[in-house]
Amino acid sequence: MTTAAPSSQETETPYAWTRLIVSLLLMTIGGSGMYSVTVVLPQIQAEFDVSRSDASLPYTLTMLGFGLGGILMGRLSDRFGVLVPIVIGTAGISAGFILAGSAGSLWQFNLAQGLLIGLLGTAASFAPLVADTSQWFTRRRGIALAICMSGNYLAGAVWPPIMQHFIDTVGWRQTYLGIGIFCLATMLPLALVYRRRPPSVKTGAASTHSRPKARFALEAARSDPSRPLGFTPGALQGLLCVAGVACCVAMAMPQVHIVAYCGDLGFGAARGAEMLALMLGLGIISRLASGWISDHIGGLRTLLLGSLLQGIALLMFLPSKGLVSLYVISALFGLFQGGIVPAYALIVREYFAPKEAGARVGTVLMATLFGMALGGWMSGAIFDLSGSYQAAFLNGIAWNLLNISIIGFLLYRARRGPGPAGVPVGA
Repeated sequence: MTTAAPSSQETETPYAWTRLIVSLLLMTIGGSGMYSVTVVLPQIQAEFDVSRSDASLPYTLTMLGFGLGGILMGRLSDRFGVLVPIVIGTAGISAGFILAGSAGSLWQFNLAQGLLIGLLGTAASFAPLVADTSQWFTRRRGIALAICMSGNYLAGAVWPPIMQHFIDTVGWRQTYLGIGIFCLATMLPLALVYRRRPPSVKTGAASTHSRPKARFALEAARSDPSRPLGFTPGALQGLLCVAGVACCVAMAMPQVHIVAYCGDLGFGAARGAEMLALMLGLGIISRLASGWISDHIGGLRTLLLGSLLQGIALLMFLPSKGLVSLYVISALFGLFQGGIVPAYALIVREYFAPKEAGARVGTVLMATLFGMALGGWMSGAIFDLSGSYQAAFLNGIAWNLLNISIIGFLLYRARRGPGPAGVPVGA
């Protein structure tokens, strides 16, 4: 039996939109922890005298902590509300930047990045805010999630050039110290907005069925939350997690290594930081456009479209060695892949119960972050073995094909409807 949908007087109100804007700001500030280590990769390699793959390890540990922390913070959000993980995250990311900037060895830097900045810090400004936003919107959930998760890309557009400027002027250690203080001073006051609990939590509304019955919504509407797409919930979540790892291994190649790649080609780290900012800045436009599209065609189709376009952009990187062409392809990459990760959150909200939103969104997003972590390290390791990034781009393309295969299969299941007698796959 389906419970009543949240009242329109509670969702999509001016307060809901205000809460969304604050989530965007918090995700932008907290996202500094995700992109900082990408910018300082050359400095870390030089200061601690390590290989490219070893210098990529802090990013990998940050993303692993980010992903695992998403599950932890999602569960805390489901139980206590989103305010608790935000406060914990503010303390974690501030302490992490300060301690990482004081690190005397690579292992100390790794510990601060992975545990404090990743697990306890940035994780609190991602999955819990995404899950919270999904509870406050019904008809415009796709675009609301896209706006919220644009904070992740806005961070990528804003922080790299700012950090590169201060690294060039005062050094990376002082830059890290300043970011830590800034996060503490800004994130705690913003957290006060989250004292109210979401209406769908208060009412127990099954928001999967509160969305308008567009053509794609019929697929979600006829999917029993206990047997989504004919799978057990665990089986479907597992497939989404594998797909998330695959697409983000591919995504990590340009995002993590574009600064180092430009340095190897003789263009300098500053040009690479500009390309990263361009890539992620245009990703914001992509996320907003994909959010609008997903409200019309659904999460699965949006994800498939983004994955196909991402594969095309990766292919375009292979023959490109010129500065202008790299700027152009970086821009296209940002435009093509920006809507991929938000689509996972929307798929979870279309096919799973809202009371599980924090934990399930956190788990699937953890998989995408694990893919970013694996892809960042793997690309560095392939570079060390081959001496170039060509093989790393090919590796990313192969993982992208795996993602396309899984999402294509899930879309086939969605169009076909539940299996005979409603028996779930894997039951």
